Amino acid sequence: MKILLVFAHPEPRSLNGALRDVAVTELRAQGHEVRVSDLYAMGWKAAIDRDDFPALPPKARLQVAAASGEALAAQALTGDVTAEQDKLLWADLLILQFPLWWYAMPAILKGWVDRVYAYGFAYGVGEHSDRRWGERFGEGRLAGKRAMLIVTTGGWEEHYSARGINGPIDDLLFPITHGILFYPGYAVLPSFVAYRVDRLDGPGFDALAERLRQRLRGLSTTPPIPFRRQNGGEYAIPSLELRPDLGAAGAMGFALHQEDGDHVDKAR
Repeated sequence: MKILLVFAHPEPRSLNGALRDVAVTELRAQGHEVRVSDLYAMGWKAAIDRDDFPALPPKARLQVAAASGEALAAQALTGDVTAEQDKLLWADLLILQFPLWWYAMPAILKGWVDRVYAYGFAYGVGEHSDRRWGERFGEGRLAGKRAMLIVTTGGWEEHYSARGINGPIDDLLFPITHGILFYPGYAVLPSFVAYRVDRLDGPGFDALAERLRQRLRGLSTTPPIPFRRQNGGEYAIPSLELRPDLGAAGAMGFALHQEDGDHVDKAR
């Protein structure tokens, strides 16, 4: 399998750096071909701005989606962006690895998404009609590939539980797993999350590293998160609201957007 690991931590000697090395070593030992985009080491430009669109006339108003689509079509995106897009097209599996900072990914990784996910590449794909609303959420340019997150946090696992003060970890990661990965078509594997990492000792790290190795050994067989496909008949178009007969009793919020065993007539 061809695997791209996008790494977002400023310190290579950090716990994240050590886990990245564990992951890359394990994946290569399994025979996978691995590429790493180390965003801080690359000096990745995080903010999307006019410099991303060299062909845009100096006095033209910057409309990011339109400029992005035009640049993609004209093969005029900057070289750093096209290089990352080529890696995404090459890879069978994408891993995003980052520490959870203020309930989200680091800004440099969000900037990678903002710049690499160009209009016409990761969004703005497909027809919009009364039957389909673009190729997204289960369809799109990256359909047929897999993706997952490796996330570290200083908080306890209980802090990120269903009744924990931070909210369920899967809810916090939903904008990434569903909105960034599933949106352009990835089948998204459950996230690998390491808790209380600031207090890990040697034996604790060894146990965590082995847990990561075990998880990586199942990349091709682990069932993905059962997110509902947008164009599979479960959402009304164009409102994109889940059909009222679907969803477990009492389910609310993000939980509605995962299949829960209900039976769906895909032809509807």
